[in-house]
Amino acid sequence: MTRLFFTTDVHASDRCFRKFLNAAKVYKADCLILGGDITGKVLVPIVELGGGTFSVELFGKRSVVGKGALPETRKALLDAGQYSFVTTRKELEEINASPARRDKVFDDEMLSVLRTWVGLVQERLGGTGVVCYLSPGNDDKFLIDSELVDAGQLVNPEGRVVALPGGYEMITLGYANPTPWKSPREVSEGELGAMIESMAAKISRPGAAIYNLHVPPIDTELDKAPAVSADLGYVKSGLGVKIIHAGSSAVRSAIEAHRPMLGLHGHIHESKGFVRLGSTLCLNPGSEYGDGILRGAVVSLEGEKVKNFLLTSG
Repeated sequence: MTRLFFTTDVHASDRCFRKFLNAAKVYKADCLILGGDITGKVLVPIVELGGGTFSVELFGKRSVVGKGALPETRKALLDAGQYSFVTTRKELEEINASPARRDKVFDDEMLSVLRTWVGLVQERLGGTGVVCYLSPGNDDKFLIDSELVDAGQLVNPEGRVVALPGGYEMITLGYANPTPWKSPREVSEGELGAMIESMAAKISRPGAAIYNLHVPPIDTELDKAPAVSADLGYVKSGLGVKIIHAGSSAVRSAIEAHRPMLGLHGHIHESKGFVRLGSTLCLNPGSEYGDGILRGAVVSLEGEKVKNFLLTSG
């Protein structure tokens, strides 16, 4: 029997990533899989005021902290998936006036955190025999790909067939169908389908395969999301928000055509759950990265079937 632990959409939450690595021991997993959207979306300036004090917006509230509290403050932000940097008022004005410079500050912080995580993979999993499969998602810039290089306990399975413990084959794709946010890795449904098919054709045992596809199949319990307008506001319906199916038709078609054993998905944070499409079990653990809560799935495989699974939260 092979046991895997799967999570996704940690979006730079340091607390979630460290829990992810600890999951190997907690759940006695043979391998760890993080299915995309690794990096964060928020950069918080910590502005020097003078006299050893700094101004920071911490979770929507403006606070003044002393120099000694900076490490703790930055850790709290990163645990919630928010990058930070220390600056002066003058420098912040210059950064805000230059989109290129602002992007560089963001990218530098993003890469610094990712490099720390890659180091943690080797530190925590070295000598255990547990492999960590870590791949980008649609929100992740292409800039990070050069950091996700196979080495030691780390494998980036994106765009190819890889062998998991027990001889199970897994294909991985972090790209998404178009979204209102126009994220870095978006393609048409036709292109998405072609990318999946190019990998699926190389699977030797389709019925025992794992499809690690970031976007869930459309029209299921795994892809329900609030509708978003062109200006990125929520679309109202009655007294609430309109809910739509935001998954991928290409992903669903591929699963229905090839009938893999297991589908691992994310992307839609609100749609924690599982469904069966024919003989395929599809999972989306959901995401609460902003609260430092790691949502995941422990899955036990035996022969050509999923013996059991458990959606986790902690």
